[in-house]
Amino acid sequence: MFTLRFDMRAPEFGAPPAALYGAAVDMCAWAESRGAALAVLSEHHGAADGHLPAPLLLASAIAARTRRLPILLAAVVLPLRDPVLLAEEINVLDLLSGGRVSYAFGIGHRAEEYEQFGVDLRTRGRRADDHLALLLDLLDGRPHVRDGRRIHVTPHGKTASGPTVMIAGGSRAAARRAARHGLGFVSQSPSAELAAYYRAECVAHGRAPGFVQTARPEAPTAVFVADDVERAWADLGPHLLHDATTAAAYRPGDEAVASISRAATVDELRDPPGPYRVLTLDAAAAAIRAGGPLPLLPLCGGLPPEVAWTYLENAATAVERARRDS
Repeated sequence: MFTLRFDMRAPEFGAPPAALYGAAVDMCAWAESRGAALAVLSEHHGAADGHLPAPLLLASAIAARTRRLPILLAAVVLPLRDPVLLAEEINVLDLLSGGRVSYAFGIGHRAEEYEQFGVDLRTRGRRADDHLALLLDLLDGRPHVRDGRRIHVTPHGKTASGPTVMIAGGSRAAARRAARHGLGFVSQSPSAELAAYYRAECVAHGRAPGFVQTARPEAPTAVFVADDVERAWADLGPHLLHDATTAAAYRPGDEAVASISRAATVDELRDPPGPYRVLTLDAAAAAIRAGGPLPLLPLCGGLPPEVAWTYLENAATAVERARRDS
């Protein structure tokens, strides 16, 4: 099986945004019957390459074209959102998708984004705590009074208890935020200590620990499946390098995120065991049999859809090969 991740980066040397957005929806519709387990949409604001700023909108389009494919928004920058409006949008999307959309909320790390929204970066932790508490209250479908104002979010979503909500982050503050509300915890850090801290905080708050996912440094985060690995790197290299260098620029000096590569050239990006990998069909099938799924980033760095489709179809072929040989 495989997952699909879309961040919709559109650097000038890549495909235009309109082509990429249309292709992302088409790819999800195609993929749900070919081994796709999940579509993941990320969020950033004010990025020079147009990184997806509105994941709920794209999720709505994907939900309208699919019937079973789960969709995860990771990570939504919670301190930049109005929690009342966000609750309304989440409920409507829950209805449209039949309850297939889940959320990982983070606090972000780019000062440029906070400047764009006129929010003080130094307040992001406190704002996240306040917004999360109100959002979870509002998703229960009942009227609430907050700061003297009555708030009633309608319509209620399809999911009786509200959609799945997790907290994303690599800090103890994020782990505490998740534990306080009994939410799952997703971290791009491989720290076992942080996962243990989250579980201890859940117990301290009288909560049962939820889903926990930490990064595995040896695991790839962007895979392409190819007939010819050398030719694939020639096709993909500039796009993957753009993705890698831009993501690294978002986190200068931060070595705690397992998916970040500090490669400055395509050759450096290829050095194993990096987060960006091109696998043969046999290697991809073996990875799936070993417990996959393959994390695909089909439109990475503005890769033209007509090029991206070949690698996506190869991944589906690898899924079939893995099923046949298992």
